[in-house]
Amino acid sequence: MDTQILAEYLEYLELERGLSSNTIDAYRRDILMFLDYSQHPEFDNITRMGINSYIRFLREENYSPTSVIRKIASIRGFFKWLCANEMCKFDPTLTIERPKIPQRLPKVMTISEIEEILRENLSKTEKVIVELLYGCGLRVSELTNLKINNFDLSAKYLTAFGKGSKERIIPIGKMAIKAIKEYLPFRDFLLKKFRLDTKVLLINANGKNMTRQEVYIFIHELGKKIHKNISPHTLRHSYATHLLENGADLRVVQELLGHSDVATTQLYTHISKKRLKDVYFAINR
Repeated sequence: MDTQILAEYLEYLELERGLSSNTIDAYRRDILMFLDYSQHPEFDNITRMGINSYIRFLREENYSPTSVIRKIASIRGFFKWLCANEMCKFDPTLTIERPKIPQRLPKVMTISEIEEILRENLSKTEKVIVELLYGCGLRVSELTNLKINNFDLSAKYLTAFGKGSKERIIPIGKMAIKAIKEYLPFRDFLLKKFRLDTKVLLINANGKNMTRQEVYIFIHELGKKIHKNISPHTLRHSYATHLLENGADLRVVQELLGHSDVATTQLYTHISKKRLKDVYFAINR
């Protein structure tokens, strides 16, 4: 395979589709894995039968249904681009059926659990992380990419850039505003101490931009204190669920989360119904 073609496709994803570097890396790995399996130097020699064989291979290797779907989507996108640019005569993925996966409800925290972790002895940086993940429903990548000029504390809103660099405006609650105001002088102190300069809001104890991995580790360790396995996305799920449970409109929550399809947001209504049933049967045993 001409590696230059793959490089051009990845450049297209970055420049024209506006995908993040993490998403582009995932596309690269998925496509290279498939092409390595198929062992065909020419794209026109890749058939539907060959792709079906690859899907069986993934299942035999115990890849999760979600991973299989993502890898198929990566291959579909690549061949669609190849055909559009006349680098391939036909698209072998057109009639490939997309595997169905059982719909699993995302894990959420109760309001009392949120309050419990906020009562922990959190640093100024850690308070901002929790308040923005839960109070604004940010994805972890949106959080770590947030710049100091992306929010207006007097107007009580911030601007987040989600998947595909899609921009959305999110209100900031009073507790998040308080946490940010207390954190900013500490941030300035760290930058001055290490003689560094950055527009990124969150920095670590060494004055460097905080990474997604650092946020994941912190949230995971925080979860241990309340005996619950949680991730940054758990706080985002909890944000959406609690909004809907308290009467927020589904379309409004969709906008706040940055979902392109309301069906994705609708999943949280099922969580709310399940929680109501759990509470009801716990009381009426």
